[in-house]
Amino acid sequence: MDTLQILLMGFISVVIVNNLVFTKFLGICPYLGVSGRIDMAFGMGCAVTFVVTLSGTLTWLIDHLILMQFGLEVTRYVCFILVIAGAVQLVEMYIRKFFPALYDSFGIFLPLITTNCAILGLCLFVNLWGIDNLLEAVVLSVGAGIGFTLAICIMAGIRENLNLADVPVCLKGAPITLITAGILTLAFMGFAGMIR
Repeated sequence: MDTLQILLMGFISVVIVNNLVFTKFLGICPYLGVSGRIDMAFGMGCAVTFVVTLSGTLTWLIDHLILMQFGLEVTRYVCFILVIAGAVQLVEMYIRKFFPALYDSFGIFLPLITTNCAILGLCLFVNLWGIDNLLEAVVLSVGAGIGFTLAICIMAGIRENLNLADVPVCLKGAPITLITAGILTLAFMGFAGMIR
């Protein structure tokens, strides 16, 4: 296969087939916590996409150019978390300056992007899956962010419509949200095996 085809298949794989939220169950906290409204979900998805792209790219560079060269692989977690925290600070400053209403609506969830396991998981996957060039790392990082945005926006759209539905009292709130998340996961599991 040529390089473009490999990159396209990897991108589609990480966005739809091997979506971090639906197949690895990473990033569930913001997925459930911020998916109440579509505008908030899209804003969170964009923030996570930026952070995961920057973090995935930088951690690949740090891992391959520094840590592996000097036998410091044991410090991966610390280095990766520092890179993620720095990227989140950039996003937080940008949103606070240019989108104050969105910043206020995120509340505690914006700083919690630092502890979003989907971002750390992607950084570890990119460096442990045997990705041997920077372009593949960037494409997979962007794809993971877009996959997260897709998942959280679908969930937000469904939850907005559930507010208008006749849901039994015992299922309102968290129960119907968890049931919906499970059904969405099952739906996306139907893509399994299409791309490896």
